[in-house]
Amino acid sequence: MHGVYKRVIMRGWILAIGWCLVIGEGDCVAIFHSIHRVMKAEKVLKEKRLDILLTPVPRSLSADCGMVIRYPYLMQTGVLEALDESNLKVAEVWLKQDGEFQRIV
Repeated sequence: MHGVYKRVIMRGWILAIGWCLVIGEGDCVAIFHSIHRVMKAEKVLKEKRLDILLTPVPRSLSADCGMVIRYPYLMQTGVLEALDESNLKVAEVWLKQDGEFQRIV
């Protein structure tokens, strides 16, 4: 399970209460140079129906309050191909393995 939260729907809005972000073993996080590129990447990848999630940058990677795209390592090729087709450059990709992040791109 990637994230645990309780959804509350109020007047058409979905609110996440008690959000607990979990980046599990074998998950990758893709870091971009701007929040605008992250948002565009999220849109492109969701249109391709890839299992991704927009999440805050893990503190062990950056103290910045930016966002990253999280996805399972098994989808690495599909994610990078979709981003390349859309001319979106990834600054870094990190893989969580043995409880630590290892840079793979």
